[in-house]
Amino acid sequence: MTERPSQRIPNRQLAALIQEAGFSNAGLARRVDQLGLEHGLDLRYDKTSVTRWLRGQQPRGTTPALIAEVFTRRLGRRLSAQDLGLDACAPVYAGLEFAASPEEAIDIVSGLWRKDSGSHAELRKIAFTPAGLVVPSRDWLIGRADERVGRADPGAGRVPPQGTGGVPRQRAVDRGTDRGPGQRVTGGDIAALRSVGELFRTLDHAYGGGHARQALVRYLEHEAEPMLRGTYGEVLGRRLFAAVADLTRLVGWTSYDIAAHGLAQRYFVQALRLAQAAGDRAYGSYVLVTMARQAVYLGHGREAVQLTRVAQQGVGPSAPPVVQALLHAVEARGHGVLGEARACTGSLVRAERALGAARAGDEVPYWARFFDEAQMADEFGHCYRDLQQYRQAVQYAERSLQLRPTGLARSRLFCRVVLASARLGLGELDQACALGAEAALQASEMRSARALEYVRDFERRLEPYRDAAAVRGYRDRVSALG
Repeated sequence: MTERPSQRIPNRQLAALIQEAGFSNAGLARRVDQLGLEHGLDLRYDKTSVTRWLRGQQPRGTTPALIAEVFTRRLGRRLSAQDLGLDACAPVYAGLEFAASPEEAIDIVSGLWRKDSGSHAELRKIAFTPAGLVVPSRDWLIGRADERVGRADPGAGRVPPQGTGGVPRQRAVDRGTDRGPGQRVTGGDIAALRSVGELFRTLDHAYGGGHARQALVRYLEHEAEPMLRGTYGEVLGRRLFAAVADLTRLVGWTSYDIAAHGLAQRYFVQALRLAQAAGDRAYGSYVLVTMARQAVYLGHGREAVQLTRVAQQGVGPSAPPVVQALLHAVEARGHGVLGEARACTGSLVRAERALGAARAGDEVPYWARFFDEAQMADEFGHCYRDLQQYRQAVQYAERSLQLRPTGLARSRLFCRVVLASARLGLGELDQACALGAEAALQASEMRSARALEYVRDFERRLEPYRDAAAVRGYRDRVSALG
């Protein structure tokens, strides 16, 4: 890898830390290369590279952050690139870290919000890295719960400023103005966060992730970050972290929907860490399932299976039946992508059995209530489509469309494309093209890269039949959409 021209100023900070960590130059280079592999980077540093860094040359790109992470792990304290006398890196690596503390988690996720809300277009072009799933999921599984998340009022215990006549003067806090760090968080603040989540979820389901994603990012930057940096006790603090974890997962989901996959991956990692701070193990499993869904979509079936199994282990057998059904169903999706019919069927059976054990009076987390018979049928349809078992795929996709509410427009579109692909697999070309055209019309009215990709996948399946009258008619209808 090329380096920047030498500054001819020896890097004494880096030298001191190398000595403290007990690294040789070759040992440091090897660890940087290994960490790079965790994040999908093929680095080729050696002891000569480290010698150049010590002489003052600056490594490019993400390498300064990787070097800092190597020292952080070795020395057990958070170090930045600047602490090592290195230039700060571009925001490619930032966000994949699983923070060591709630305070650090706030710093990392708020940095993501600020970069994303600005004009950092490169942030939305970052590639998804399957290797970047390993460390966060492992740390979540084996990590200890945070003992303390509350933040005390820095002004507590001070003598209040005196007004005329010795009467304490009221602190100038106007709840109608922008919130500032240090202000006290209330239950109403957290209720507002939850309401915002429901609003943006509805928009996402109906119109696609690109419709209001940027507004959600700005809301997190301007409202959620000051709350996290405000003052709150332990109980309220856990609720706050839980609400922000949910919004962070949601902004990751909308990023995934517009094909900003590397950025989405980073939001999911941070949502996972915030869920740990909230002490909500079950929600952490949901974040892992969300990460698994993205892996399935990108064709990384093995990673999807591993993520769902970590989630299952982390939440344990006491999880509500609906949650267990969700975890098994998404594991099945991973097996389906891999073409593992027996394993896929086994996971589907476990999912169906778990959902069948659910009772009307069961306490189900709000985030799992969407997983009903319609969603289960949808998962079955996708799995059987991937396994090329098209009659079963048709059966379950049709059932899902019958049961699915119209407000879940994007999910219905996905299912319609699955049904079209299964009809095509059965040789029912006219029906397949009619269904595909309906999906293409819906996709044209959404801001969802996933919706468009589902339609494109169907069109690729049409290629062997491109001269058929039904396919020509399909292409004419789609062309008319512009």
